[in-house]
Amino acid sequence: MIASQALRLRNIRTTALLLSALSLLVVVLSAHLRLAGAGLGCADWPACYGQLLAGEPQALHFGFVRLLHRATASLSLLFAGYLAWQCLRRPAVESAGRSATLLLLLMLVLSALGIWSSDPRLALVSFLNIMGGLGLVTFSWRVVLAARPRSLLDTATPPTLRLRLGAGLLSLTVVLGALIGAGYAALACASFPDCGGNWWPVAAGWASLRPFAALTGPPLAGDPGGMTLHLLHRYAALATLLVLGSAGVQALADPTRRQAAVALLLLLASEVALGSLMVLSGFNLWMAISHGACAAMLLAAVATLLRR
Repeated sequence: MIASQALRLRNIRTTALLLSALSLLVVVLSAHLRLAGAGLGCADWPACYGQLLAGEPQALHFGFVRLLHRATASLSLLFAGYLAWQCLRRPAVESAGRSATLLLLLMLVLSALGIWSSDPRLALVSFLNIMGGLGLVTFSWRVVLAARPRSLLDTATPPTLRLRLGAGLLSLTVVLGALIGAGYAALACASFPDCGGNWWPVAAGWASLRPFAALTGPPLAGDPGGMTLHLLHRYAALATLLVLGSAGVQALADPTRRQAAVALLLLLASEVALGSLMVLSGFNLWMAISHGACAAMLLAAVATLLRR
């Protein structure tokens, strides 16, 4: 019985690892479709950016990347269904089953959301797609963590208040970044570290902050609402770097958490560097895609430390 349960946990963990990799690939492909379609880093930059917002949605072009995205997303959904069944069949693996169920539900919601995804003017739909993609990686990875041997789960160290605060700040930073992407607000702040000479959101920025309004065009340089989002995102990122970074350094002292802490610190430094270089490079397409992929892995690294 014990051997059978150990084999079952190993199968769950293997499936969840594969699903984590597939989910990360979905995030990368989705980001490429969204950002390349928006014209990020296009030949006539920045005049060509956001031109798809000017008229009615165009018919989807089923190129290689879109077909690969759909195939990967469909395969992920099949694996998610299998994973949920593995976790929930009797006797249920409750800790892994919760995350597996949430993962499957999230995939179904994102599949339904795809009906409206062809219209880039719907900022709320784009925002939910971005956040949902990051959630896929996080929930997949949480199943991996929950399927560890019982001996490792029993010796897990409770997360510190600093780590919890850092995780909250990271979530806020990710939400603000997703709002920038969903609102096609890259042009609103093309300088770093300031924002067109501004270091703090102006009063007009707070008043015009309507992240889910229907889009008719990308916010131009100096747009108060777009600048506000950029500055809030950068200050939240700075706070995350300080708080989450110090929590990672603190975790290095614990041998059972050292490997996860090193991964966290490397991903945190990479994420900040990619975000800075993305702006300084004039919003290079692959820098932007890498920034999003690194955010997904950083969320998974935080989830690891929270459970150790």
